[in-house]
Amino acid sequence: MSAPTLYCGARPVDEADLRALAALSYGHFTAMRVRDGAVQGLGLHLARLREGHATLFDADFDADALRDMLRTVLAGQGEASVRITGFARDFNYRDPLKIVTPEWLISVAAAAPIAQASPLTLKCFAFVRPLPQIKHVAMAPLFHYRRQARKAGCDDALFVDALQPSGRVVEGTVWNIGFWDGACVHWPEAPALRGTCEGLLQRGLAALGVSQNTGEVTLAQAKCWSAFTANANGCTPVGAIDGVSLPAAPGLQGLLDQALASQPWERI
Repeated sequence: MSAPTLYCGARPVDEADLRALAALSYGHFTAMRVRDGAVQGLGLHLARLREGHATLFDADFDADALRDMLRTVLAGQGEASVRITGFARDFNYRDPLKIVTPEWLISVAAAAPIAQASPLTLKCFAFVRPLPQIKHVAMAPLFHYRRQARKAGCDDALFVDALQPSGRVVEGTVWNIGFWDGACVHWPEAPALRGTCEGLLQRGLAALGVSQNTGEVTLAQAKCWSAFTANANGCTPVGAIDGVSLPAAPGLQGLLDQALASQPWERI
C-alpha cells in the first residue's frame, strides 16, 4: 500500500506540521471515498466534523473554506480515500480550556478496496468507547480488541455493553452493524458512533420501502439473525458471532448495494 499524501489545509505538510502532529493524540476525523471530486453523504461528514470541533475544541468551522481546501488537494484525482482530521497544534493538556485554533490535516490515498464479499467471523468483547458519538483519534482500544479477535481465530471484534443485563450489541471496531430477520433491518440502539455508511443505508432502504427498526439488539438476537457490517468501504456479510453461525441471506447483499447506489454523489 502506497503512503498517503498529507496536507495541512490546502498545502503539503512541512517538518513543523509533522512535529506538531507527532506530539498530539487529541483530535477527531472523518473518512470518505471520493470519486471525481464527489462524495456520498457529504452533509453527514460535515456534520460529524462540526460535532467533533464543538466537543473537543468548543469551536466551529467554515464548511465552504474546508470544501475549497478539499477541491484544491483533490484536483485531478479520480477515486481516492480521504481522511480529514481536526487538530489544534496549540492544544495544551495542562490547560485544556485554553482557546485554540483548530486546523485540518487532509490525507489523500489510493482508494481502499471495496468491502470483501466473504463473510466475517466476529468475537464479542465487553467495551463501549469513550465519547462514542465522536470519531476521535483514540484508536488503541479498537485495534487492541481486533488483535485479540485475530489471536482467537476470528476476523474482527464486536462490542457489547456489559452494563446491560442483555449484553446489548453496540458496534464493531471500525464499522457499524445491522441485522436482518428476513423482513426488517434492525439497527442497534446503543452508545456508538453513528456511521455515514449507516446513514446512507438507512436513507436508501427507506426509499426502497424496506422496513427498518432502531432499538436494543441483544446478543441472543444477534446470533439468530443475518448480519452485515457497514463503513466507508461498503458492506460485508457476517458469517458467525462467537462461533455461532448466522443464517445466510442470499438477497441481502444485493439489497444493501442497491440502497447505497441510490444515494447521490455530491460535488465537494
